[in-house]
Amino acid sequence: MSDVLPPDLARLRTLRTWHAMWVDRIDETIAVAEQRERERQQGEERRPPTPDWIVELSIGLGARPIEVHVGGCRAAGKRQRVITREQALAALADGMRACIHCRPDTELGVLG
Repeated sequence: MSDVLPPDLARLRTLRTWHAMWVDRIDETIAVAEQRERERQQGEERRPPTPDWIVELSIGLGARPIEVHVGGCRAAGKRQRVITREQALAALADGMRACIHCRPDTELGVLG
């Protein structure tokens, strides 16, 4: 291995300095990545649990429920409210539309 290194002290010290600089940069980058990972894990731990059932609300004043979803459904709009299983069953029984993507009626065992 020593045959690929320069023989003189000045160039060896230059290489040593250069490699030490890179090790420092790598260590700094590792520290940043570890901090990001800690923050991501803390975010996951602090995130509230996904609700079992939600109802999507219409727009405007006096927004009314328009569609039942399984909690976490990607098709649900931003205007939503968490509901209980019983409220979801009652809403479907009253004729509220069930999401065609997450199928809360199937999840709840409602036969249509």
